[in-house]
Amino acid sequence: MSDTAPGTGTGFSDEGDADGLTVGQVAARLDVTVRALHHWDEIGLARPSLRTGAGYRLYTAADLERLHRIVVYREIGLGLDRIRAVLDDAATDVPAALRAQRAQVAERIERLQRLGAGLDRMIEAHERGLLLSVEQQAAIFGPDWDPEGPVKARQQYGDTTQWRQYAERSAARTPEEWRAVHDAAAALDRDLASALDAGVAPGTPEANALADRHRAVFASYFPLTRRMQVCLARTYESDPGFAAHYDGIRPGLAAWFRTVVDASARAHGIDPETATWE
Repeated sequence: MSDTAPGTGTGFSDEGDADGLTVGQVAARLDVTVRALHHWDEIGLARPSLRTGAGYRLYTAADLERLHRIVVYREIGLGLDRIRAVLDDAATDVPAALRAQRAQVAERIERLQRLGAGLDRMIEAHERGLLLSVEQQAAIFGPDWDPEGPVKARQQYGDTTQWRQYAERSAARTPEEWRAVHDAAAALDRDLASALDAGVAPGTPEANALADRHRAVFASYFPLTRRMQVCLARTYESDPGFAAHYDGIRPGLAAWFRTVVDASARAHGIDPETATWE
């Protein structure tokens, strides 16, 4: 059955003329939905006091005043049960109820502020990569570190899945955690050099363990599959910058490590000659 009574106009001049308002008219006056009014009626929070002979719901001026109060309390965040208590329970301490609501709002604001700060860091990480000052980078990675390195990496790899994964890790990482990442990588470099000095052969358990450790250390930046590791080891040998780093630790280290990674890949059923970045 419709809730808009036939022949009922909407030209009420003030609240004193409010007796006999339909659901649609009340919804328009209070800027609420008809559905909300129906719900409040169904749960007994705000029922229209009048009905026409045909069964249409009609609100009185007193009904409209109650609805005004419901809308006010709803807009400041009170739930319907608490609104009912404020309106109908004389024992309800209204200021205390409002203070409790204010405390909840403050908690939500704090959560939203943390969310906003997290979004800012994530945006910056996607744009910059490394969220460390130049001074922090030098203190953690050493004086030979190039602070423009992340900028160059962003220009070259910014559209890749791996850059996004790196940014996500970077956004959540503290300077102390970056120092731990650097220390783990430096320790691996030293152990690779010691293994080369000791004549560790590719394909041996010790060499394979070093290859697995390399993947685990590299996961601080982004997940590295065995096929991707093969491609990366080739880059270590062929790229002048990477080769200078590894061969600066030990002459021939870049080439030796490539053979270690190749042997480890073969042990896992991967042909290094056809491995791709995936």
